[in-house]
Amino acid sequence: MRISSTWNKGMMTSVREDWRTPRSLFHFLDLEFHFALDVCASPQNFMVPAYYTVEDGSLDRSWGTIEGTAAWCNPPYGRKIGDWIYKAWAESQRGATVVMLLPARTDTRWFHDYCLKGEIRFLQGRLCFDDLRRKRAPFPSMIVIFRRKGEICRHQI
Repeated sequence: MRISSTWNKGMMTSVREDWRTPRSLFHFLDLEFHFALDVCASPQNFMVPAYYTVEDGSLDRSWGTIEGTAAWCNPPYGRKIGDWIYKAWAESQRGATVVMLLPARTDTRWFHDYCLKGEIRFLQGRLCFDDLRRKRAPFPSMIVIFRRKGEICRHQI
């Protein structure tokens, strides 16, 4: 007997990189973090008025935020995602709080090298990106929070 398995290519590859943040998730997190900056946006999908785009050179700019606020980051989910996660961790070492929406890929180097240094909140079920209720993401998601040095939070989604 031959067993056939089918893989969802979107789960294991970077078929798509631009997953728009679900508004309801963002608003829920904004109540807690009071985002001052969206560090990986476009003129069509920014979540707060102050934002950087990839074209602006977001990875080369400071993500420092106003005391009591945080930076939001929903990076491209392709091969360069590790660069964004490293940048978020590095900015937290300089005093910023950065909250990231990421695919829950616990088998990756970037997860072990950086995400485990932050606070991880795994999201139950699959997100509806682009605010399309009928189309769910082909992968699980997580929130990773890199905080200013010494800050700890016990809040859960």
